[in-house]
Amino acid sequence: MLEDDFGREVSGVRVSLTDRCNFDCVYCHNEGLGDTRGPMDPQDDEMTADEIVRFLEVVSEFGVRKVKFTGGEPMLRGDLEEIIERTPDSMEVSLTTNGTFLPGRAEDLKAAGLERVNVSQDAIDPDAFAEITKSGAYEKVIEGVEAALDAGLDPVKLNMVVFEHTAGYVEGMVDHVAENSGLQLQLIEYMPELTGRPEWNIDIERVHDWLEEKADRVETREMHNRRRYYVGEDSGEGGMVEIVDPVENPNFCANCHRVRVTHEGYLKGCLNRNDDLRSMGEMSREEIRETFRETVANRVPYYGEYMVKEEGEWVVNDDYIDAPVTHS
Repeated sequence: MLEDDFGREVSGVRVSLTDRCNFDCVYCHNEGLGDTRGPMDPQDDEMTADEIVRFLEVVSEFGVRKVKFTGGEPMLRGDLEEIIERTPDSMEVSLTTNGTFLPGRAEDLKAAGLERVNVSQDAIDPDAFAEITKSGAYEKVIEGVEAALDAGLDPVKLNMVVFEHTAGYVEGMVDHVAENSGLQLQLIEYMPELTGRPEWNIDIERVHDWLEEKADRVETREMHNRRRYYVGEDSGEGGMVEIVDPVENPNFCANCHRVRVTHEGYLKGCLNRNDDLRSMGEMSREEIRETFRETVANRVPYYGEYMVKEEGEWVVNDDYIDAPVTHS
């Protein structure tokens, strides 16, 4: 397994299959690339199924054990089931989706080899959901979650971005997963550095403190040093709530073990950076190997290395100012 100079092994990859999406969420950062979403029809710049599978086969040689397919909305790819079915058997396969296309496809995805699914759901109130996502598809998302559970995709994780628009719905979402077997909740810290609206930010530590009091027990995951809160267990049911809090968090970055792949076939070692994009060229196996090695070798923790604190403010480390851009 390859590791960077900070001892971080790369055990997983996140592969964006498209930047197209049928939602227009107000907080979307499109895997760190900004709002570049285009029309709903397939685009020529998207990696083909053969290219995606070839990439996964190559990185499996380096011990990569997990792949998460993302977007945009990855289920806009009509060949998603084929891609999953052709993914190396050694890899755990998961998917992040807005859920609207899960009804009617969840069973086929499970049969193809999908193991887990994350569904974006920022509120259990239809009006609030419509305001945040610019979509009236609330009922379809709920139907999609049920379809995933029925298909045996376990657990189903609900992703909720916590910011000014959604903070009032956190308690309801926590109660929702505590009362519904098979559901888990990921509360994802809003990232103003990627979305450009710092006024929407809230202090995620307040959510940690609230959950600390509410939870029956708390544990810390190795990945990203994340805290998990188990709520409602004393009542005989219960659910797990995990907070994903990367902003200004060196501990989070020090425990990052992922490399990302854009829908166009660029590797990036960090969500927050676009000055580390590396093209895999024509995506021959040797080009993929070389680019993957380079990407891993050049990974650095974003907070604590690429960004450092000076007089209480995070600033770019002088070592990375005017560093050469490596993408073509």
